[in-house]
Amino acid sequence: MKLFLAYLFFGVTTIALGQEKHFEVFFDFNKDVPTENSMVLLNNWMKSSENIEIVAVSGYCDSIDSNAYNKELANKRIKTVLEIISGNAIPIKQDLSIYVFGEEFRQSKTQAENRKVIIEYFQKLQSKKEDEASNAPMEAVTIDAEDKVETERITLVEKFEKAKVGDRIAIYNINFMFNSENIELKSEPLLEELLFIMERNPKMVIKIHGHICCNPNPYNTKLSYRRALKIFKYLKENGIQQNRLAYNGVGSNNPIYPIPEKNENERIANRRVEIEIVRK
Repeated sequence: MKLFLAYLFFGVTTIALGQEKHFEVFFDFNKDVPTENSMVLLNNWMKSSENIEIVAVSGYCDSIDSNAYNKELANKRIKTVLEIISGNAIPIKQDLSIYVFGEEFRQSKTQAENRKVIIEYFQKLQSKKEDEASNAPMEAVTIDAEDKVETERITLVEKFEKAKVGDRIAIYNINFMFNSENIELKSEPLLEELLFIMERNPKMVIKIHGHICCNPNPYNTKLSYRRALKIFKYLKENGIQQNRLAYNGVGSNNPIYPIPEKNENERIANRRVEIEIVRK
């Protein structure tokens, strides 16, 4: 499934920004129509939402039946939700991202929580000072986001096993909302894999280094600090002892590519998370 990103940034200190959020719609067993309660909540959400645009939808099923059947049902649920949204004149991004899952996701023990569609949407906010800015236009690029996350996820264990004390392991596809420490939903498998690695290696101590792209000011490290802290909190809240974790915001002081970057691929590479092995 292709994800298309297109942004245009100008070299100014204030721009109109927004925030990416999500809304969940639930379904009964083997149904592609939302539950009665979910329909009420969905209608209320559509009536109260202003200045939004739907950017992605993800369909899920419980673990009952075959994976192929569940994917087909998840796709039907997505189509139903999109028809409802379109019928209520909610703007939908032209290059909408659609993700269909059968059983290949971390399922809740409560099956009802797995029968859902997640709507990701962008909501415009008031203008504010940006930390990640670029004088150069950001051209549209095509990224197979789901595959990139999965490809990186399956290589993480091996990278950590081979790493020595002092090594830094770059994780490129933990993606954050623009100018925010909030992590995009599609990047969660990488966080879960990092948690699994920490659980599997109970003596390992790490330091999380956050990086940003685009900003030539070497002293502006607040955003990268908040991003590293976000991952620190995720690991701590999921049972990793605090004395095994540290974090640091590097800002744009250690870019892989020179700033200003030439394209979005270079910006993605600079806007990364690195995990330093402190003890193994």
